[in-house]
Amino acid sequence: MKIIHFSDFHAGGGAEDWLAYLDKRWVGVFNYTFRRRNRFLLERLTRAVDYILQTRPDMVVCTGDLTSTGQPGEFDRIRPYLAPLRDSGMPLIYTPGNHDCYVTREKCRRVVEEMALYLSHGKYPFTGQPRVIPFGGVNFITVNTSRPSNLLCSWGFMSAADAAFIRRSCEEREGPRVLINHYPIFEDHPWLRTRHRLFGERPVRQLIEDGKLDLSLCGHVHKMGLRVDPDGHGECCSGSLTANGTMWEITCDPATRQFHFHKVEI
Repeated sequence: MKIIHFSDFHAGGGAEDWLAYLDKRWVGVFNYTFRRRNRFLLERLTRAVDYILQTRPDMVVCTGDLTSTGQPGEFDRIRPYLAPLRDSGMPLIYTPGNHDCYVTREKCRRVVEEMALYLSHGKYPFTGQPRVIPFGGVNFITVNTSRPSNLLCSWGFMSAADAAFIRRSCEEREGPRVLINHYPIFEDHPWLRTRHRLFGERPVRQLIEDGKLDLSLCGHVHKMGLRVDPDGHGECCSGSLTANGTMWEITCDPATRQFHFHKVEI
C-alpha cells in the first residue's frame, strides 16, 4: 500500500466580519498578514496535487490546518486546490488542525464539518470520530484532537475516551494500525512547548512504545520529522507542504507491518 501524507496549508485572508476583532481570529489574521502570507505558498499545493494524481497512491492523508483562522472564506479559497484530488476517486482522510477549529463561532464550526464531508464524499463526518477506517489491510484510526483555545495557545487535547478507543482498536484489530491526528504524540521538550503541545497523549505514546500502535501521522509542527524504528514504527510528521514544498510518500506492507518513507519535494 502507498500512502501520501501532507499537512498544514494555512490558506488565509482578512477578517470576514467585525466579530473577528472580538475573538481569536484577529490574532490569526495578523499572523497571516505579516508572517505567513509570503511564506505559505498555495502554488506548492497545486504541484503536490498534480504529483498525487500522477502517482495514484492507495490513500491520501491530510492532517489538518487547511486554513489560518477557520473562516468560511479561507475554506472556500482552499477548496478549488483540493477539488481535483477529491474528484479523482482516491480515498482521502482529513482530520482538522487547531487553525481549522480556531474559534467557537457557529459558522466557523459548521464550515469545518462541511469540508470534512466534501473531501470524503460524505463518508467521514467529524461527528463520528474517533473511528477506524480499514482499507487495504491497514487500520486507519482517526481522532480529532483540535479545540478552540485562548489567544496565546494552540494546544490540543486527547481525551481519555479517545485514548481508550485507540487502545481497544489496537487490541481488537489485526494488521497495521495507523493513528491520524493533527498533533505530534512525541514531544522532546513538552514543557517548553506547553502552549503548542498535545495533552492527554501519554497512553497513546505508550501504545506506540509497546508496539501495539504501529505509526502516528501528524502535522502541526511545520518542520518535517521522522521518528521511527527500523521497521518504520513510530511517528511521521509531515510539516507544512506550502511552507516547505515537501510531503511524505509512505509504503506499507500489511503482511510484514513494515513501513518505508520517501520524502517528496515538489
